[in-house]
Amino acid sequence: MKKTVQIFSMLLIALTVMVSCKKDTDPADKDFFVGTYRGSVSYSKDNNTTTSTDGRVTVTKVNDTYSFFFGNNIPDITGVKFQESGNTYVSVGTGLIGITIDASNLKIGVSNSNGTWTANCTR
Repeated sequence: MKKTVQIFSMLLIALTVMVSCKKDTDPADKDFFVGTYRGSVSYSKDNNTTTSTDGRVTVTKVNDTYSFFFGNNIPDITGVKFQESGNTYVSVGTGLIGITIDASNLKIGVSNSNGTWTANCTR
């Protein structure tokens, strides 16, 4: 009986050590900002502008690139890469600079040959 208690105690100590050594995970690593944001969005190209104060932007991630789906006849923005800045991500790359996102806010100010997108959304 004494030997059984010792083995059980050793297993309990080993389990406690394994659980307590688990790496803490940064919330940004969990992609908490992937989802749908709501707020004001707009798109313009060739003097045609689409604006919505009740718009939505759905953010998805595949591998290391992100896509922004707007609806309201606004073209999507795809293939965006980000650089981490704390728990906020800032877009990097040619023609897609001007997007910042975190778990509760999305701000877009992108202008390139495909048009100009703006968004100020929360969730």
